[in-house]
Amino acid sequence: MTFRLVAFVLLAFACMLGAAGAVAQPASTGSGQAYPVKPVRILVGYVPGGGVDTTARIMAAALTEFWGTQVIVENRPGAAGNIATELTAKAAPDGYTLVLCNIGSHSVTPARFKDKLTYDPIRDFAFPAKIGSLPNVFMVHPSMPTKTLGEFIAYAKARPGKINFGSSGIGASPHLSIELLKSITGINIVHVPYKGAAQALADVLSGHMESSVGNLAGGALAAIKAGRVRALGVTTPQRSPQLPEVPTFAEGGLPGYDVSGWYGLCTQSKVPQAIITRINTDVNQLLAGPALKKRLEDQGISITPSTPEAFLAYIKGEIDKWTRVVKEANLPNE
Repeated sequence: MTFRLVAFVLLAFACMLGAAGAVAQPASTGSGQAYPVKPVRILVGYVPGGGVDTTARIMAAALTEFWGTQVIVENRPGAAGNIATELTAKAAPDGYTLVLCNIGSHSVTPARFKDKLTYDPIRDFAFPAKIGSLPNVFMVHPSMPTKTLGEFIAYAKARPGKINFGSSGIGASPHLSIELLKSITGINIVHVPYKGAAQALADVLSGHMESSVGNLAGGALAAIKAGRVRALGVTTPQRSPQLPEVPTFAEGGLPGYDVSGWYGLCTQSKVPQAIITRINTDVNQLLAGPALKKRLEDQGISITPSTPEAFLAYIKGEIDKWTRVVKEANLPNE
């Protein structure tokens, strides 16, 4: 009896250990390969502190906890985000190099540098997961005597070439938001490009810059709510749920105006389909949960999950749209 009892206890304990181990193991992709079994990196094409970087770090933390495997954010700023994007296009096709792709890296940059890129923004990538969309917001220092977008336009028209605005860099979505505003209204305000959205916002907060444009995930939301800057308008067709009191550019006198930013996770095109499906399934599950949803919405991001196929179609449409805008703005392509 004693021997049988001991054997039963040992067998039960072994089963418990096996069950616990099964929970800790990464799920199979269906092709005999588990994923992830080593650290995953998310490349960011910009300096720390901006909206792309903030979103990448939020996603990395959520995926690290979900997968039980470290997900690391690696900043590779420069060349309008091209460095990080190119590294991803040329990375090993194993799913362990992702990039926080966005309107800049996969819409505006292809529109600007189509003939100079060393990679194809569609052919060399897979698009496992769309995260969400968000508006850009145009802000002024509280000392500016303009309370609305219409007042700012009139103020700028009376002072051609004397008002500055900062952005995260030439050709990025925030910059093009104002180039579109300039082309519609005829105002002449001077663009001051920075290496990232955080630096541009910092100069407005300190009063060294009259105005700035950036997305809500780059720290603008907190600054607006604290009254340290005044928001004159958001660039999306609808008001932001996080800033319901701030009118859209369309409401400010520019009917039809629409500049919507977006974020997603992209990877190398030859990554096995089973891994693409795994990333999509896991990210969408996380986005549906209240914890991650709240963290992203607190940054001004509206959650818009997608299938890889729908995400690819969306990006193709964005490239077509921004090719037209870049041409109209006559942006430099070098």
